[in-house]
Amino acid sequence: MGNLKFLLLGAWFGMVLTKAQVISWYKIRNMFFFREPDLYLIIGSAVVVGAASVFLIKRFRLRTVSGEALRIPGKTLTRGTVIGGFIFGLGWFITGTCPGPIYAQLGSGELWAGFTLAGALAGAYAYARLRPKIGD
Repeated sequence: MGNLKFLLLGAWFGMVLTKAQVISWYKIRNMFFFREPDLYLIIGSAVVVGAASVFLIKRFRLRTVSGEALRIPGKTLTRGTVIGGFIFGLGWFITGTCPGPIYAQLGSGELWAGFTLAGALAGAYAYARLRPKIGD
């Protein structure tokens, strides 16, 4: 029962994504062709909120509910980061979704999203297997 609130929150978030049509393959493809500027505003606002949140966490040295210090380590830009980002963006363009909305697409009846989920899981597995060889 303790996780029910997270399930309900996730379902609510999925409904918001669906109602806002940000899970629509056509809208996402149009975004990449610069025909849907509203999606850039949504993504941009998420980046601003995320950056402000990280700033506030670091500035006020916030702690978790259990009292542990929150640490957000930096990440250096490497060739692997650039290649991984390119592969992620290419997959986003082809499938019309990034990993978060896959479940909302499945929940709204977009059965083709099952292939996207399979590809995301295969990519995560491949990265986990190859990470010792390619480094961070």
